[in-house]
Amino acid sequence: MSFSASDVKKLRESTGAGMMACKKALTETSGDMEAAIDFLRTKGLAAAQKKQSRVAAEGAVATMVEGNTGVLVEVNCETDFVSKGDNFKGFANEIANYILKERPSDIAALKASKETEVNELTLKIGEKIDIRRFVLTTSNGVIGSYNHGGRIGVLVNLEGGDASNDKVQELLKDVAMHVAAASPKFLAGSDIDEDFKKKESEIYVAQLKEEGKPEKMIEKIVEGKLKKLASEVCLLEQKFVKDPDTTIGKLIESVSKEVGSDLKLVGFDKLILGEGIEKKEDNLAEEVAKLTSGN
Repeated sequence: MSFSASDVKKLRESTGAGMMACKKALTETSGDMEAAIDFLRTKGLAAAQKKQSRVAAEGAVATMVEGNTGVLVEVNCETDFVSKGDNFKGFANEIANYILKERPSDIAALKASKETEVNELTLKIGEKIDIRRFVLTTSNGVIGSYNHGGRIGVLVNLEGGDASNDKVQELLKDVAMHVAAASPKFLAGSDIDEDFKKKESEIYVAQLKEEGKPEKMIEKIVEGKLKKLASEVCLLEQKFVKDPDTTIGKLIESVSKEVGSDLKLVGFDKLILGEGIEKKEDNLAEEVAKLTSGN
């Protein structure tokens, strides 16, 4: 069976594959359109598997809230250019919506259910795609969210609030934006675990020794720093980024009085794009030198 230029065009539009790949698929399948699509999907799977060893540290953090449920999901690709494309952004949002509807048990279950779609997008854009991690939060109250340029996603969980109240919505947005900017590690001082305190103490001691502080002073200085630790790493005790004269805890108390309801912040989640992924650093000068030396 022969095929025409319009067949190639149709196959490209339906699969997103390149022109030469579409021509090869139609040639191998004697112009059978359905068989050509299957051929490309099979080749795409093989290509996707080959790309799994690559580093994918770019991409997007998608944020979605529906009712009292919120989702954050990090989907990675290899380049910033691809991350800005409609195909990739649409896919990240599609995954967030899927999590909201289907509530997968963990990241392994999510990846298994979306393996075909990941392979098809890999075939279309030519880069490794990875659904790296997600957060699914359900509240007894209200979920607030903030997304900073697709690179930082935040959810905050507030109980006792009316979602239709403008003051409550403003509070949710302010707290979520604060979390994005201030990076708290704990909700309250009582949540700081001993391992974290021990690690911070060791860092403080090392810093003070580096600064040349007398040994007998170090213990007292560290003790003072640990007392201030909560105001640095605990959300409720941090100074509000938009008004350093008040803390997040005091801000919530103030809004509680305004709306006549006992508002209580019970949790927050934050994902930062590429956090913890070791990126390959390319040295252009070294690459050029290798090429010109023939090595």
